[in-house]
Formats: sequence, C-alpha cells, structure tokens
Amino acid sequence: MFPHHREREQPIFSTRAHVFQIDPATKRNWIPASKHAVTVSFFYDANRNVYRIISVGGTKAIINCTITPSMTFTKTSQKFGQWADSRANTVYGLGFATEQQLHQFSEKFKEVKDAARLAREKSQDKELANTALSIAAPQDLSDELQSPPVMCVNGPEDKLFRSQSADITLSSEKERIKKMLSEGSICEMNLEAELFTLQDSNVKLVAALHEANANVEQWKKQLAAYQEETERLRDQVAELEAHGGQGPSDLLKDELTQSLEELESLLKAKDEEIHILQSKKTEYHVMEREREEALHRLQEMEMRNSDLERRIQNTEQNLSNSLEERDRMDNEIQRAIEILDIKIFDLNDLRQSLVKLIDK
Repeated sequence: MFPHHREREQPIFSTRAHVFQIDPATKRNWIPASKHAVTVSFFYDANRNVYRIISVGGTKAIINCTITPSMTFTKTSQKFGQWADSRANTVYGLGFATEQQLHQFSEKFKEVKDAARLAREKSQDKELANTALSIAAPQDLSDELQSPPVMCVNGPEDKLFRSQSADITLSSEKERIKKMLSEGSICEMNLEAELFTLQDSNVKLVAALHEANANVEQWKKQLAAYQEETERLRDQVAELEAHGGQGPSDLLKDELTQSLEELESLLKAKDEEIHILQSKKTEYHVMEREREEALHRLQEMEMRNSDLERRIQNTEQNLSNSLEERDRMDNEIQRAIEILDIKIFDLNDLRQSLVKLIDK
C-alpha cells in the first residue's frame, strides 16, 4: 500500500587516476583537475535507476557525470582515455598508472553504459504502457469517481491520522541517515586521498635518502683521501722549511700552500653538505610520523564508518518493522470499515422491514 524506503547510492567500481578537463577556450589542451591521482568511482542510484561517475578532490567534486547511452570512452594512448559529457559541456580525461587499470576502467564504462541503455528502454516502455492504460480506461475512472464515499467513524479515522504522522517521521529519519552516510563517505574519501599523497611522498623521500646515503659514503672516501693528501703536503712543506735553501724555490712552496688552502676549503664544503643531508634525514622521520598519524586517523574513520553502517542497518530494520506494523493496522482498519458497512447495510434492511410492518 505504501512505498518502501529508498536505498542510498551504492559504489560499484573504484580506481585511481589523474583527472584532466579540456580547455574550454582552445578545445585542444588538457587542464589538470587535480594535483595528484584521486579516486574515480562508478555509483548506481537505485531510486532513479541512473549511473554516475564521481571523483572528489579535497572538499569539491571534480567529476560528477551522469552516464548516458550516447557516451563513448576512447583510449587515446596506453595509459590515457577520455569521454565527452554534453550536459557539463566538457571532455574528461583520465591518466592511469598502468595499462591494466585503463583496460579495467574502459570495460566497466562499457558495461555501465549498456546498463544505462537498458534502464532507459525499460523506463520508456513503462511510460508507454501507463499512457495506453490511461487512454483505454476512462470509463473505469468515471465509475470510481461516481462511487459513494466510504464512511468512517472516529476510531479508524484517528488511526489513519497517526499512520500519516508516522510517514512524516519515517521520511525525516531516512533523510537524516542519508546525510550521515554521505558525510562519512566524503570524509573517508578525503582521508584516503591524503593517505595516498603521503605514501607517494614517502616513496620519494626514501629514494632521496638512499641516494644521499650513497653520496655520503662516496664523499667520506673522498674526504679521507683529501685528508691524506693534506697531511702529505703539510709534511712536504715542513720538510722544505726545515731544509731551507736546499729544497725547491719559494714559488713551489707558494703553490703547495695554495693547494693546501683549496683542499681545506673543499673539506669545509663537504662537511656542510653532510650536515644538510643529516637535516634531510630528520625531515624524513617527521614525514614518516605524519604518515603513521594519517593511517591512525584512517583506521578511526573506518571504525566510525562501520558503526554508522551498523546503526543504519538497525534503523532500516526498525523502519521495516514499522512499515509491517502499519500495513497490519491498515488491514485491520479496512476490515473494520467493511464490517461497519455490513452492519449499516443490515440496519438499513431492518429499518425498511420495520417501516413495512408499521405501514401494514
């Protein structure tokens, strides 16, 4: 008698890709819609029977596209594909990390487009059938309009009023649950994007750290060689100074002194570079700690999402029980109305019989 509660929009496929939009001025160049790879998902709305592609970057939706049967996803390279959205008057492009991810997205796009086509055909067939029924049955409608109104007493009318109030309460409860679920999904997607960003930064920092450690080891070997060379030159200078005029000329001594100063300045520069690399190690530890904190927040959000799912299931069960109870009450009211109609009919027959007896 009453419609069941509407189901929320469900994700059916997700992947990660770099999102681009065509330049509206030139219609040739691509404009990045996100700085990093983001989550791109297919969603199905069971209430409206439509499919959408949604991608959230930060706090805003960078893709919100309703799939129609006329759309086509085209692979333009091994890791890039695009499709046009006439409603948004734009063309979306997706860059994937691997060719396999592009193939999976293309197959899912084709599957969803076929499903959207079937849904549109069913909807059109249903509209045609409803139109035919409305044209073919005007007499039935007129008969229904001419039928006498159903009589009610205070008891059933009061129950019907309470049933309508329950409808309003259940509708507001369903809207509140949908809002809670959408907020939880957006927070989860934001934390997931932040986690992937931190993981990318972590990989880059680890590679830079390994390269810096290799350079440090090489520079340490060069530093040791320079120190040995410096000690040797110092010994030669001291030996020359001890022998006085018996050694090389003063010009050679100046050259050795200049070489010694250059080596000392080079050693000082290498020490500064080593100090800079050690400071980068500290930055890497800070990033590692931030990544762990993000993982912890993501776990907390997953626990919160699970709790929301459990509460929603309980609420849906309560709604189902309430609907069943309401249907049962409606059936009882209908039976009471039928019994009252029968009693009224019997009383009317009895009154007519009494009138006939009085007339005799």
